[in-house]
Amino acid sequence: MIMEALNLRLFDWLNAPAHASQFLLMTADVFAIYVIYLVPLLLALGWLHRAPGRQKGVLQALVACVMALGVNGVIGLFWNHPRPFVAHLGHTYLSHSATPSFPSDHMTIVTTVALTFLAYPGFRRIGAALGLLSLGIAWSRIYLGVHYTMDMLGAVGVSALCTLMARRLEALYMPGLHRLTRRLYRRLFSPFIARGWLAR
Repeated sequence: MIMEALNLRLFDWLNAPAHASQFLLMTADVFAIYVIYLVPLLLALGWLHRAPGRQKGVLQALVACVMALGVNGVIGLFWNHPRPFVAHLGHTYLSHSATPSFPSDHMTIVTTVALTFLAYPGFRRIGAALGLLSLGIAWSRIYLGVHYTMDMLGAVGVSALCTLMARRLEALYMPGLHRLTRRLYRRLFSPFIARGWLAR
């Protein structure tokens, strides 16, 4: 009860007012809707790098994301925490389906990739940048009225757990997964590789 009261108090503090600034609403829209598209772009660019270590970093991030989203799905099945607009709380400026609010999938994806990349020397700067962007995502989705603060903290917790699990279990899945994805990549993009447009 104390945690839920704190959750509601923080939401009330961070949620946009009835007559919100158009500049802040547009800024929040960018973070809430579009920043997440950087994740597949960065993963694709990381995969195209010649270094096998970087390709394995990308694959580990993908595995951790799948695990984390799976955990989120299980949590949603057993605890359907209503979003603020479902509970008629605050002001909503973003259209969203009435799925469980806890944890935030957007925050989970970005923080999972950020934490994975922070463990790889070649990706640490990108991981730090994603970590900073995740703060903007957290603020924006609360500000626009589709999440609570605890949804974001829960996402960070799930991300940390699944990132650690993916790293600890790497020896079990990485050799076979790396070979398979390399084979698929070469088959699908063989014309571009032959022309020298993409690295082998």
